[in-house]
Amino acid sequence: MAGGHSPRSLGAATRRWAAAFSALLAAAPAAAQLDPPSWTRPIAPVPLIGPITYVGTEGLAAYLIRTDAGAILIDATMEQNVPSIARNIVASGVPLRQVKLILVSHAHFDHVAGLAAMKRATGAKVVAGTRDAAALESGTPPGETDYGIIRFPAVTVDRRVRDGDRVRLGKVVLRAVATPGHTPGCTTWTMRIVDRGRARDVVFPCSISVAGNRLIGNRRYPTIVTDFRGSFARLAALPADVVLPAHPEGADVFARQRAGTLVAPGLLRTMVLKSRDDFDRELAKQAKAAQAGTAR
Repeated sequence: MAGGHSPRSLGAATRRWAAAFSALLAAAPAAAQLDPPSWTRPIAPVPLIGPITYVGTEGLAAYLIRTDAGAILIDATMEQNVPSIARNIVASGVPLRQVKLILVSHAHFDHVAGLAAMKRATGAKVVAGTRDAAALESGTPPGETDYGIIRFPAVTVDRRVRDGDRVRLGKVVLRAVATPGHTPGCTTWTMRIVDRGRARDVVFPCSISVAGNRLIGNRRYPTIVTDFRGSFARLAALPADVVLPAHPEGADVFARQRAGTLVAPGLLRTMVLKSRDDFDRELAKQAKAAQAGTAR
């Protein structure tokens, strides 16, 4: 078992942390009725490739990366998911206090509402894109959407990263790639691992869907269209052997894990081109609606 924990000691650790989080679970707000049930449906941890284990829920990703100096967590998802993610971390052989860093993809509630609670539980430092840091520290998402503002618990950002910055823990290094659009500070994380004797580029892409963002007349995020287009181009050219997105269905993560096809060069580019086409259609739709509104 990873981390050298016996089944007996691991079970005891799991019970301790389950008890510690029971109050948090009871206090967490109920999931909004419109949220997909998969977002809060717990699943067992899923070992993926090399040091990476999926510890999120069925529909919202949280990735645990083991290193020789502790562990890194990418995203904490929703507040009510923190207990199940914590259990999955411990079940993966990593004591919660060994999680040293939490890296953020972007400042939307479904990926960061649990961040403050997870930071308290682990004592980890939070690392996020500089353009999303203010949103994280205020609990108010950036930009304007067609579904209004969904706030989340504010959290202190311990390190703000820009494009090209590197984050190191032990011998593991992740690089921040700025891919704004979905949010201004949307950050794609990349790392290189060795799997079965071969080097693999792993990419944790930030979301590139429109997902309700206002593309026309977005006063809080006026460069959104330009940012999206730049990020499509950048991601399409990024070396990627393994793609692990914030919503696992976006890359069929579980099906690929079961089939042994997580290594899929070309997948990221395919995903980006589809998202770009969806973006173009949504932009045209919003532009037409705005023009019709002006003509009235």
